[in-house]
Amino acid sequence: MLYEKLGKPLLFRMDPEKAHHLTIDGLSAVSRFPGGKQLLKSMYGVAPSSKMAQQLWGLQFANPIGLAAGLDKNAKAIKGFSQLGFGFMEVGTITPKPQPGNELPRLFRLPEDKALINRMGFNNVGTDEMARNLQKTGKRDIPVAINIGKNKITPNEQAEEDYRACIRELYTYGDFFVVNISSPNTPDLRNLQHGNDLKRLLDAVTAEMQLQQQKSGGTGKPVLVKIAPDLTDAELELTVHAIKDSGISGIIATNTTLSRDGLVHTNRGQAGGLSGRPLTERSTEVIKRVYQLTEGKLPIIGAGGIFTAQDAYDKIKAGASLVEVYTGFIYEGPGLLNRLNKGLQELLQRDGYTHISQAIGADQN
Repeated sequence: MLYEKLGKPLLFRMDPEKAHHLTIDGLSAVSRFPGGKQLLKSMYGVAPSSKMAQQLWGLQFANPIGLAAGLDKNAKAIKGFSQLGFGFMEVGTITPKPQPGNELPRLFRLPEDKALINRMGFNNVGTDEMARNLQKTGKRDIPVAINIGKNKITPNEQAEEDYRACIRELYTYGDFFVVNISSPNTPDLRNLQHGNDLKRLLDAVTAEMQLQQQKSGGTGKPVLVKIAPDLTDAELELTVHAIKDSGISGIIATNTTLSRDGLVHTNRGQAGGLSGRPLTERSTEVIKRVYQLTEGKLPIIGAGGIFTAQDAYDKIKAGASLVEVYTGFIYEGPGLLNRLNKGLQELLQRDGYTHISQAIGADQN
């Protein structure tokens, strides 16, 4: 209610990127104040439920709703976000060297379409500063994934060196890692989803993860690959088989789309990746197909156009073990987390399930 009446009208009158920075800086500041974390939790926290808790890759998730990469690019506000009811979150996308990203303006709202278009271009502070931010965060309340990418100036033939560098610099700070090869805003990045480029990259990533595990001890950390919604069925099949064969731990489906089908807002002509409501159906279709291609043996995180509990439930029944929000969070505010969690529990009860895991892939039967 507070967000709908006060926060959203204020933020939506601002330039989208300025509103983004204000949100991150504000959450970061509040969580540093004495009692700030408790205040956020009392306002927005989600009551834990045994029906919603899962263990995946040896990590404990209190609920299946996560925050997608792109909002907390530099890991500045983990403490704040972790009090809002998320079961996990991604930070990044991070690249080895800092980079400014694409020219402004590069983030656009499409309110009538409940969508965003961004062409940020992996703007971030680089691995050194992110490591400092993660170190300052200290003990965390939810699992944190580090989403990694390559610098714009790095040619695809050397891309694996950038991904290895990110893992090397940040291995000790991430609970799991996400390989981003599907953003449409870094030239030629999406080509890494195919053929020999993909195999070479995944071989390098898994080798680096094993190397860092040997150095630091422990049982190793999961690494997932984030794929685009714009792959043809033939491309998707080849990509998923390559991921499956590589020993990667899971797949995130999906990133933003280049499609502009059905949009009405005047910003529809802007270049960049489209997220939000127009992606809801397509991302669910991709999840369903990935689940079929992996025979349900590779955990999927579903992302794309989640605004309601039914949206999240559809992705879980299509085969997602966890889901992520981004654009829905921008439009609906932090109250969304409570609505999604309560709504999911009601849907589980309606269908006779006693635990969220029973609904995973239920639409495939």
